[in-house]
Amino acid sequence: MSSIIKRKIKNQVYLYESKSYRNSEGKPRNKRTLIGKVDSQTGNPIYKQEYLSRVSEKDVKIKQSPAELRFSVTDIKNSTVKEYGAFYLYKCIAEETGLYDILIDTFPSRWKEIFNLACYLVSCGEPVMYCEDWIIDTESLPCSSMSSPRISELLKSISVEERMDFYERWSNYRSEQEYLALDITSVSSYSELIADVEWGYNRDKEKLPQINICLLLGEKSGLPAFQSVYSGSLKDVSTLKTTLQLASNIPLNRVTIVMDKGFCSAKNINAMLTDPQGIKFLIAMSFTLKFTQKQVESEKKDIDCLENTIVIGDDVLRGVTKERSWNTNHKLFTHIYYNPSYATDTKEKLYGRITTLVERAKIDPNDKDYVGDFKKYLIIRKSDKIDSGYTINIRYDVVEEELSHSGWLVLTSNHISDAKEALSIYRAKDVVEKGFLRLKNNLDLGRLRVHSDDCMQNKVFIGFIALILMCRIHKVMLINGLYKSMTMKNLINTLEKLRVQYLTGNRILFPITKEQKDIFDAFGFKEPV
Repeated sequence: MSSIIKRKIKNQVYLYESKSYRNSEGKPRNKRTLIGKVDSQTGNPIYKQEYLSRVSEKDVKIKQSPAELRFSVTDIKNSTVKEYGAFYLYKCIAEETGLYDILIDTFPSRWKEIFNLACYLVSCGEPVMYCEDWIIDTESLPCSSMSSPRISELLKSISVEERMDFYERWSNYRSEQEYLALDITSVSSYSELIADVEWGYNRDKEKLPQINICLLLGEKSGLPAFQSVYSGSLKDVSTLKTTLQLASNIPLNRVTIVMDKGFCSAKNINAMLTDPQGIKFLIAMSFTLKFTQKQVESEKKDIDCLENTIVIGDDVLRGVTKERSWNTNHKLFTHIYYNPSYATDTKEKLYGRITTLVERAKIDPNDKDYVGDFKKYLIIRKSDKIDSGYTINIRYDVVEEELSHSGWLVLTSNHISDAKEALSIYRAKDVVEKGFLRLKNNLDLGRLRVHSDDCMQNKVFIGFIALILMCRIHKVMLINGLYKSMTMKNLINTLEKLRVQYLTGNRILFPITKEQKDIFDAFGFKEPV
């Protein structure tokens, strides 16, 4: 005969199945098996899946305060089990970051579908046509059908005004005093019906038409703040003005936009200096500009000294700041850096590479594996006076040009006056690159399987919401060292194993494992009930 008893250990009440029996000597004994625990908030029992599976083999009476429930074999066979842990995490993140309320305010009739679709992209990263299968297996927000036709209708229904309203609400709510990093990525598409999909420079070297996504991310929070989509034929330097115009309702005057050399042009710098919002910026200068070359030349003789030494992390380099005239109306803080170790290392590698090329050319000057490098660094001519039949000379002008700016970096800003601070801010910009990788590789946006402008824009918008969730997960994993033991996908898979079961109208949460509890603790979230 068996019964269920409770035992309190510290602050937790556990449930045990107690079975009475007699040992070999005929003495009565009890065998206790842990089968679950009592929820501290609701007082309801939470049974282990092993126990529920075992009781499905026979009619078992389970005592639950205040009433008794009887689960028959038929009840259990007709029960429903759904994944819950990962979705609970997404919901907590949305509430914590303010995303939840902003979605409700912006899309009062469709916010549940939008949020569910974004969560699906984070969990699966599969084409959106399979979202309905995920909805069936997951305890998510109650919503209408998420079939492929319904998702197409949803993607068509979101207007430009609604998207911009969301960006304005979101960026204002998340307007911490932090820097915004800006960059562009290419996303390829198979569709020939999208106006913005054109043949242009593809950063992934793919022979497919693509669009460009420009993204602003906060370097402190790691959360995306704004994005816009451009024609695939536009170059990076052609998109900044459009981004600033689209983001006119975003409080950019309270942040600093950090940009790499791809955005460096006189037109872009002038546009930011004269922007009515008072844009604050930090930009890496291209060495194709005479302004940049002049700064390096002016410091080559004097920069490499102890007084100019800057230590950032494990790097020791030289840095100076000069206030330079950009035009007749503006001056910029110009930060010039020189890394002797990097310059020396680059020089040694290039010298070694060219020496190897000379040796290869002596063996076979037509070697197909090296013909490109031969052409770039060597002058190879046929000669009857040489036993090998060829003369080989190094193109020293090319080598000198390649090394002329090795180890040098020039940053300019209209408000950051300290060289060390400017470099620290610029180096933190890698959050953008990581954000783009997650956007393309994890969110099914590497290929836009949509066939109209509206659907394309709105799928990228759904991806933006999903990216908010992923960036928050990434930040917490990084801060708490979770990447040492798991990947982001492992974390999501671990939480998805936390399930709920519905038996005759009763919701039963599976026991939480230690690993799942540790994850929720890392995020500072309460355990689900």
